Amino acid sequence: MSIQHPIISVVGSSGAGTSTVKHTFDQIFRREDYITASIEGDAFHRYNRADMKAEMAKRKEAGDATFSHFSMDANLLKELEGTFRTYGETGVCKSRTYVHDNAESELHGVPPGHFTDWREVGEGSDLLFYEGLHGAVKQDGVDIAGQSDLKIGVVPVINLEWIQKIHRDRAHRGYTTEAVTDTILRRMHAYVHVICPQFTQTDINFQRVPVVDTSNPFIARWIPTAGESLVVIRFRNPRGIDFPYLTAMIHDSWMSRANSIVIPADKLDLAMQLILTPLITRLVERGRRAK
Repeated sequence: MSIQHPIISVVGSSGAGTSTVKHTFDQIFRREDYITASIEGDAFHRYNRADMKAEMAKRKEAGDATFSHFSMDANLLKELEGTFRTYGETGVCKSRTYVHDNAESELHGVPPGHFTDWREVGEGSDLLFYEGLHGAVKQDGVDIAGQSDLKIGVVPVINLEWIQKIHRDRAHRGYTTEAVTDTILRRMHAYVHVICPQFTQTDINFQRVPVVDTSNPFIARWIPTAGESLVVIRFRNPRGIDFPYLTAMIHDSWMSRANSIVIPADKLDLAMQLILTPLITRLVERGRRAK
C-alpha cells in the first residue's frame, strides 16, 4: 500500500461481470480527471494459449484434472505482487497485454493467444487500476492483497455467474455449452481454494442475486435482467459509510446487516458512483498532497 501511488484492484472470476464494473470506474476516472495506469489480470498468465493447452494436457495425463487459469501456478503471482509493490514505491511498473482475438491482434501486432512485450506503464499517473482474477490473493507466500489500497469484489451468486459465462463464451467465443461446462468443472478446485478466499480480503463486495429461477444454469435460455436481480453490497469495514444517505439516494434499497445494503440491480451504476467516488477521491487527493 502506498500513500503517493494508490492501487485499486477489481477482482472477479470469469463471467462475474468485472468488465461492467470497470466501465463505471472509467466513468469516475474520466469525470474526476484522474490519470490512470491500467493492468489486466490476463497479462500475468504464465502461459500463452498453445502452451497452456499443452500444460493442461500434461497435467491431466499425470492425473491432475484441476489445472486452469484460476490456479496459482498458472499465473505469475509473485511477479504481480512485485508489480504492485514497484508501482506503490515509484509510480511506474511493467505490464503487457494478452491478445485474445483478431481485433486485438490487429491493434497490437501480435497473434491471438500470445502476449505483447513487457512495457513500462504509470508515468505521470494518479493511480494504478487492476482488473482480473487474482488482485486480492493472500496465501502460499503471496500477498497481493497487502499491496492494494482499495479492493473490490464482483461476486454474482454462482448459478448466475455460470449463466453469464455460458452465454458469453457461446456468443463471443464460439464454444459449446458442453465445452464451457467442462471448463467450469476443471476450474472448480481453484475457484474454491484461490478465487473465493479473496472475497474475505476485499473492502467492498458487489454480489448480484437473481430473483427468478436459475436452478439449472446449463439450460437457461437468457441471462436474468437487472430488473430481475438485486445486488448485495457488503463493506468489510462499515465505519464511515453513510448508510442513511445511501438508502435515501438509492430508491428501494435497504440495509440487510450492519455492514450490508441491498439495492435493485438496475441501480448498481448509481450505487457505485455514490460509494466509490469519495473513496477514490480520498486516495488520489492524499497521493497528490504527498507528492
